[in-house]
Parts: sequence; structure tokens; C-alpha cells
Amino acid sequence: MIDPDAILRALEDVKDPEIPALSVVELGVIRNVHVAGHAVTVDFAPTFAGCPALDVMRAAIEVRLRALGASPVEVRLVLSPPWTTDFISAAGRAKLKAFGLAPPPRHEGLIQVLFADDALCPYCDSADTTLKNSFGPTLCRAIYFCNTCRQPFEQFKPL
Repeated sequence: MIDPDAILRALEDVKDPEIPALSVVELGVIRNVHVAGHAVTVDFAPTFAGCPALDVMRAAIEVRLRALGASPVEVRLVLSPPWTTDFISAAGRAKLKAFGLAPPPRHEGLIQVLFADDALCPYCDSADTTLKNSFGPTLCRAIYFCNTCRQPFEQFKPL
């Protein structure tokens, strides 16, 4: 029998292709792991239903679990409760910042997406920032400029 903790440790190797600093575990898209002998089922909640990396992450999860000795492997898509940025772990938030992406603020379900709000600069922690474009390179990012250290940066949008 494969240990569920070993499965989660193995899934730390599976990265989000759009934010390669984060694993699927740190991103909070792994909801549950079911083990029955060598059979493993993973409940996977996408960041949003139209995520272009969805199939890539599901396939990478399957490959990683088969390498661990799981057979058969099923990666089930779960949509409830819907994923929010509050599911990103503390370690994931630290890795986002180290990657140069401002982590989204925690909102505990009371979200008001106001892109006029300042984001903390991931380089100098200044709140003196300006939104330059609410449309970043992916749907989940916005582009800001830090007026203190004069660096452009992206923020992972609170969702």
C-alpha cells in the first residue's frame, strides 16, 4: 500500500507550468488523496475551469504517481468547493514572492477584486505601488510598478 503522505511528497515535484515555482500541492489544487492498495485516486480542483495548464498538470500527476508505483491512477476533477487563492499554502506564498510574484491577499471568501488597490512589492515589501495593467501574461496575474525600488512586478490576482 502506498502512503498518502508519500503521495503528497511526490506531488511536490509536479509544478504549475504557468508558475513553475509552485507545486500543485502548494498551489492548493490537490483536494484529497484516496488509496486502496496500489490504486490511487487524486481529487484535483483547477484554479479555473478554462485553465490552459489543466491537462498538463493532470498528466504530470498521473506520471508522477505511476513512478511511485501506483496503479491504477485516477485524477478526478472536482469543482466544489471552487478553488480560490486562499488555498495557496504559506510555503507557496513565500515561493511566489521569491519568484517575483506578489502573493494575493487572503480574503476568506469576502473578495472584492479592486485592481486599484496597491499590491506589496515582492522585492522591497513597499506598498507604494501602481497598477499598470490588470491583464498580465496569464489570466491570474496583473502588472504593477513599485515606486520605491522602481521595479515592475506581477501580482497573482486574488480569486
